[in-house]
Amino acid sequence: MDRKQSLGERWAAYRPSKGSLVWSCAAGAIAAIAVGFAWGGWVTGGAATKMAEAAAVSARSTLVAAICVDRFRASPDASAQLVTLKGLQSWDRSSFIEKGGWALMPDQPQPSKVEAKLCADQLAAL
Repeated sequence: MDRKQSLGERWAAYRPSKGSLVWSCAAGAIAAIAVGFAWGGWVTGGAATKMAEAAAVSARSTLVAAICVDRFRASPDASAQLVTLKGLQSWDRSSFIEKGGWALMPDQPQPSKVEAKLCADQLAAL
């Protein structure tokens, strides 16, 4: 009567062929790539470049908004201007900042709408 082999005995007796080893390695590599891109946070070079450029633009906008807030607060009539700014609707605040010239940087002919909006939001939160 033949007895049933245990899993350990079957594992020890298994002798894979070269073909099955090659296909197993290929499947493992494909699985590692799929898991890396899906859940591991891997990105292509182009995607990394786009992310870096977006981070640089965001950092510049944040810096310009901080300079704008500082310029606004350093102006002689800052408290009256702040009351006027807070009295405006949220969609009119960025144009008020643009007209005041607080968001204008020396290297640009006119202030950016994004930076003026960030500045207005920070000032309204004061």
